[in-house]
Amino acid sequence: ANAAGDVRLERSGTDRWLHTAATPEQLWPQLRSFWQERGLEVIKEQPEIGVMETNWGENRAKLPQDLIRSTLGKVFDGLYSTGERDMYRTRIERAANGSDIFISHRGMQEVYTSAGRDSTAWQNRPSDPYLEAEMLSRLMLKLGGKDEAAKTVLAEAGQPAPAATASTLKVGGETQRARRPLSEVPDRLSVAEGFDRAWRRVGLSLDRHGFTIEDRDRAAGLFYLRYADPEQAGKEEPNFFQRLFGAKGQSPVRYRVSVKAEDANSIVSILDDRGQPIADVNAKRILSLLMDDLK
Repeated sequence: ANAAGDVRLERSGTDRWLHTAATPEQLWPQLRSFWQERGLEVIKEQPEIGVMETNWGENRAKLPQDLIRSTLGKVFDGLYSTGERDMYRTRIERAANGSDIFISHRGMQEVYTSAGRDSTAWQNRPSDPYLEAEMLSRLMLKLGGKDEAAKTVLAEAGQPAPAATASTLKVGGETQRARRPLSEVPDRLSVAEGFDRAWRRVGLSLDRHGFTIEDRDRAAGLFYLRYADPEQAGKEEPNFFQRLFGAKGQSPVRYRVSVKAEDANSIVSILDDRGQPIADVNAKRILSLLMDDLK
């Protein structure tokens, strides 16, 4: 018998997650081995808040096999780059009768930074919902779910994002989203949803944007996070993968993201580390990122 017992897919709108009768404590070692089986190293474990993160791994599924065989003969690690890296964050929330498991993806791609195409840099690419669904379906099987149910998860997820081809990108890349003028960002967001769904969506959005979440308190509706402007991350640091948020030379500021029920809606706002509402530049940037995901 599988210790995880009954595992099923839950969905609300475009969000998907797994629910299982197992406790977070029972799931933790299974999750660690799941990522190791995928060839990804777990580099961050915070069981006290239910967060596990992998390293940035090459997406080998997108390597053109025939090209490698004909040109390289034998492939050594790192000799051939796909121009894409992926990392995953797994979040476990204790539920009334077990656990909810969320998987969020973050991607980066290599783009040319010079007209002569002789130097490249890494920059963000959007989270890929298909990769999230693929990992959820594989995890479902590992936890004892049925094959058919796992296949359905993928079938409903649409198509994977096309592979990034560095050669077709303009110098500097096209994937950087233009920043919304901060004057257009309200001091707080009103989301036309109840607390449960708003809490779940805010959590997934923070995960997908790579925020460092230090703690969370669902009863109080608070996520505690560290924030450093991602535009500055990696500018001085040659290895971009060291840490996208909280790069050297910047002291990250602590904020709280508050989710509060108000009638049938939910209000999302940013508080400082004393719990007071704040609308400084960083707070507006956090809200700006959340706006895109919560609309």
